Formats: sequence, structure tokens, C-alpha cells
Amino acid sequence: MTAQTESLLTRTKKLLKTFDLHPRKGLAQHFLVDGGVIKQILAAAELSPQDIVVEVGPGAGVLTEELVKSAEKVIAVELDEHFAEFLKKKFSANRNLTVITEDVLKTDPSQFLPSGVSDYKVVANIPYYITGAVIRHFLEASVKPSRMVLMVQKEVAKQITAKPGEMSLLSVSVQVYSEPKITAKVPARAFYPAPKVDSAILKIDVHPEPEVKADLKEFFRVVKAGFSANRKQLVNSLAHALDLPKTEILPLLARAGIDPKRRAETLTIAEWGCLTEVFLESRHVDY
Repeated sequence: MTAQTESLLTRTKKLLKTFDLHPRKGLAQHFLVDGGVIKQILAAAELSPQDIVVEVGPGAGVLTEELVKSAEKVIAVELDEHFAEFLKKKFSANRNLTVITEDVLKTDPSQFLPSGVSDYKVVANIPYYITGAVIRHFLEASVKPSRMVLMVQKEVAKQITAKPGEMSLLSVSVQVYSEPKITAKVPARAFYPAPKVDSAILKIDVHPEPEVKADLKEFFRVVKAGFSANRKQLVNSLAHALDLPKTEILPLLARAGIDPKRRAETLTIAEWGCLTEVFLESRHVDY
């Protein structure tokens, strides 16, 4: 542990004690106390003085301190009312910070973004148990961010950034909208209290449009069907999940140029898109 980390850890503990605040296990609160890691997050975010930033779960406000120095406006969305009140007091002099006490998963970003804003970034150390939900929430929002920089569990970051051969429903769900990349790995000791797993900084650059032309609702129906039976051949998992005979699935896979013996984890985003279009063209959409 570096002297810088010790200083930030000591300061965070003192703040929590002064305001009688405690990390809540139920909300998976682990506060970042490594200044070097915060610099890595900021480097990945590439903030400019014109940027609008949404921070999810700011907690003790360690990352918030740096965000308000770099961005035009920071919107901190904190579910814990006690920490939200603490943040309002701590940053009362910062006119470019707005603290909102809401469940981010139940609030569309358009509800808390300034009127007319369509370009913003999400920068956050999020609770790990809602990682997938938070990412999907913003990627499927009416107003999507241009970039997300998130602290996530290392193994989840690997799943999200997986290549064909190791793809999962999660990686497809993220990569159809964006290009995710791990920019740094972060040890558990960088947090207080330390979690049981190591973490990673995940940078997600959001595409202007999804990577497939097919209807996304139908796209995800097909993808979920493909991943419904772990490690089974695609023809079997699709037939079972869509309740269709293999004799109907086989020609559709052939039209999409996909070997029926392949497994779902080997397909590219483009192949899933092509397969969806074939299903739609064959009018097999009521499954």
C-alpha cells in the first residue's frame, strides 16, 4: 500500500466516522481509496471542461472530488439517503455538482440530464451486484452515453470483453451496442472495505447505432435462445428454446451460413444479426 493510498484511506475513514456513516453490505459499498487508480479512471474517461458526467453510487465522494474538477457538470446518483445528504454538505460549494437520491435502475437518464443534453459520459465505481443491469440500463436508455468508464469485478470485465469462442449472453448484450475494453486491473486492497475479488476498469465506447440492423427485440430473442442450453450445439439449443423442430432450424442456419454444430459462444455479433434476419424473413417470430 502506497503512502498516497494510506492518506486517502485515513481521510475516508475519518470522514465516515465524523458523519457517522458506515459501508452497507446490502448495497455492496466498497469505497475506492487508491489515488493512482482514480487517475487511471480519469485517464480512461478523457474528460473535457465541456463534458456532462453521470456518477452512479458516489458513496464517500472520493471519485466525485476529481470529477467536479474536470467536467462542466457532474450528476451524482446515490441510492443511500445518508450518503446523499453527506455529499450535498461536502460539495455544497461546488455549483457544477447535482446530487440525486434515486435508484438509477428505475430512472431514465433523460429525467436527470439537463434539458437538451444528448452527449454525456458515465464514470463510476458501481456496486458489483448491479453491474450488468447498470450497463444495460444506459445502453438501452432513450439518451445513451458516448462513453462509460466503470469499476467492475475483474471476471465480469473479462466476460464483457470476450471474443468469439468465449462469448456469453452478457458479452453479446454489451458488444451489440458498444466496444468494451479493459484499461487496468485493480487489486482488492484499493478499496475500503476490501472486497473478496479483484476488479478492473472497463471502458465502454458506445456506438452511434447498434452493430446489427435486425430488430433488437427479435435479435435478443434469438440470442437468448442460442445461449439457453450451455455448451450445446446451436441447432439443439435453438430448437429447444424456440420450440421448433430441428428440421426447421437446420435450413435457417444454412441460409445464415452458420454450421449447426457450432456453439453459441463461437458466433460473432454479425452472425447473430444475420441469423435473426433469416428468422424474421421466414416469419418465425412468434416463439
